[in-house]
Amino acid sequence: MIAVVKVGSSSVTAETVARLCDELAAVRVAGHTVVVVTSGAISAGWAALDRGEQRPSDPAVLQAVSAVGQPRLMRIWQDGLEPHGLLAGQVLLAPLDFVHRTQYLHARGTLRHLVDLGVVPVVNENDAVADEEIRFGDNDRLAALVAHLVGAQLLVLLTDAPGLLTADPRRDTAASLIEEVVEIDQQLERLAGGPSSAVGSGGMASKLAAAKIATWSGVEAVIADAARPGVLAAALAGEGGVGTVFRARERKLSARKLWIAFALGAAGVLTVDEGAHAALSEKGRSLLAAGVIAVSGGFRPEDAVEIAGPDGTVFAKGLVRVPALRAEEWMGRRSQVVVHRDDLVLVT
Repeated sequence: MIAVVKVGSSSVTAETVARLCDELAAVRVAGHTVVVVTSGAISAGWAALDRGEQRPSDPAVLQAVSAVGQPRLMRIWQDGLEPHGLLAGQVLLAPLDFVHRTQYLHARGTLRHLVDLGVVPVVNENDAVADEEIRFGDNDRLAALVAHLVGAQLLVLLTDAPGLLTADPRRDTAASLIEEVVEIDQQLERLAGGPSSAVGSGGMASKLAAAKIATWSGVEAVIADAARPGVLAAALAGEGGVGTVFRARERKLSARKLWIAFALGAAGVLTVDEGAHAALSEKGRSLLAAGVIAVSGGFRPEDAVEIAGPDGTVFAKGLVRVPALRAEEWMGRRSQVVVHRDDLVLVT
């Protein structure tokens, strides 16, 4: 089995990484291939700079801090793998590596060659040079896209929680683990809430979003506690109670449509009438300006936009072909294509 294992910033300590590397070496002996996606470059860099507990919020400063932390982060992983005679291979990816076909194939080839050479790929976002407008924002989404990239069967998202719980345990002592999820719906997304860690940029909400990306690309996902002994072997064996397991969907999205649906931020919203809603969701048609009843946002051609029905519920996302002013000028009365069906994804 090929598995992608993502380790969050709160779990990237020398002790935890060393234990995870012990487990990683064991599952490799059992015949599994593991690709690691790691957070922690910024926190490692900030600790090395010794500038206090409150890390900066300025993106440019964070990029510089990441450049300091990246080699230190890799040293933690190499130190954990070295006792097992294993090498770590650093792979820094940016969002555009998943949308441009040539870059996508290069990234996939690099990861495959590392695996063939017996190296453990350790992937991180290329924070030091990433454009703030087109970045992953957290490594959970990156891990889900990497799982698709390498043809993984399993995505393991390791965090400081046992999985997705029925409530916030800090407020509800009766909160219990949700062991299996067949379909991620809005109720679950509300349950996940927002970020909870001061160390990382994600949280349970970002992990649920990553699980959704994975399951929509045909990859099973597990959210589990990084501190649990034997967590990797248990996840790979499909043991009950290891965490929250998200079952893969039968219908898979292509890499490009995964990018459109989940990796690109929306620059605006197009609200459509009932006829357009039915044409897009039931007949697989392109969105024509005649079906648009409202336009919001200052989007440009090739920007991602959300598409909402008359009730305001977003049901699709796509790359728009015209600027916002043109879409507003045309809405309800012209037949020109605003979003082509090849650039459109249903998200519900």
